[in-house]
Amino acid sequence: MPIKRREIRESAFLLIFEKLFRQDEELDDIFMSAMEVNEIIVNDEVKKLVENVCEKQDEIDSIISKFSNKRTVERIPKINLAILRLAIYEAIYEENVPVNVAISEAVALAGKYALEPDVSFVNGVLGSFSKEQEEKQ
Repeated sequence: MPIKRREIRESAFLLIFEKLFRQDEELDDIFMSAMEVNEIIVNDEVKKLVENVCEKQDEIDSIISKFSNKRTVERIPKINLAILRLAIYEAIYEENVPVNVAISEAVALAGKYALEPDVSFVNGVLGSFSKEQEEKQ
């Protein structure tokens, strides 16, 4: 049975979140740990997504800081930061993921893993980002 994009996205989010706590570790070590636990999908698609988000992290963080009026990137809770990084990466670089889908999936992840004020924060940052993307087109 093929793995759904939503499952790939959620696994990638969990690994990006994990990387925030293990910044000095290589991604391969984080992937190995996740595979040992066997509760997160760690396939080539997930790995590629995580690697790409990490590779573009500085660029993505500058976008996040542009639209996060109340908090610097360093002060954004890690759960929100992982969600935002993934959503902005997908919105910009994944041609098969429309911006509105990246945003609604991010809000769904926030609803599942974060607190209610975090859901509003994620939605607000991504909403502002989305408006600018629309204006560019």
